[in-house]
Amino acid sequence: MGSHHPECPARLSAIEDQLIASGLANHLDHAQAPKATRAQLERVHDAGYLNAIEQAAPSEGWVQLDPDTAMNAHTLDAALRGAGAGVLATDRVIGGDNDNAFCSVRPPGHHALRDRAMGFCVFNNVAVAAAHALEHHGLSRVAVIDFDVHHGNGTEEIFSGDQRVMMASTFQHPFYPYSGVEGRSAQMVNIPLAAYSDGKVFRAAVEQHWLPALDGFKPEMLFISAGFDAHREDDLAMLNFVEADYAWITEQLMAVARKHAQGRIVSLLEGGYSLSALGRSAAMHVKALAGL
Repeated sequence: MGSHHPECPARLSAIEDQLIASGLANHLDHAQAPKATRAQLERVHDAGYLNAIEQAAPSEGWVQLDPDTAMNAHTLDAALRGAGAGVLATDRVIGGDNDNAFCSVRPPGHHALRDRAMGFCVFNNVAVAAAHALEHHGLSRVAVIDFDVHHGNGTEEIFSGDQRVMMASTFQHPFYPYSGVEGRSAQMVNIPLAAYSDGKVFRAAVEQHWLPALDGFKPEMLFISAGFDAHREDDLAMLNFVEADYAWITEQLMAVARKHAQGRIVSLLEGGYSLSALGRSAAMHVKALAGL
């Protein structure tokens, strides 16, 4: 998105490097993401918005979609593959090829609204994947769990009023995008956290709010917006999570998935901008998903 932008290519390299250094890479089944199709994107995005993104894509240089979000000549391809990764992962997990999946993708997606890019996000990757599970595979109930430091306002907008989708999230508040606390419903289990909250506060919120709600909803599949920017080393926010907190929440969600969803989980990368902390945290998340 331009030099010095925190949403940079080195984010994926940091994750890959940690997976290799920790020995996890050899235990994983790697797949290259295809591009999401127009039909898959139109389940969650307006056709006019998709047309506008295609037309805005530059052949060189950058185009600003909002003050924080830019496109270069390769962004559209990357965004299509980011959404396509979630679709492929959903197919493979539902088809029994993989127990679960982590999609190491960028740009992130959970701020992308039905008709607008924002917050580094172009297409809402997790929403595309969840909608694919509902519409293509015929699932009746799915849950989207978001532990990014920012509220996933795009995901909430897209699924607002859809009784087939429960969203459970924690986020720093008040903080960008300044949403998630008004108009909450029984299926939008949003738990705002004050600045400087640590893993103890996070775990209490999960145990008191997320887990009972998920147990009552009985999702047939879980989708995770896996943002690692609540880590204490991440300068873009002010929460104080550590790697062990990401391993713990992953294990909790796996228990929910085993109970209600045949173990089916698809996790997609969202934020995380301290490269070392991102790599370590994502590796702990993947290690837990892999049962290693």
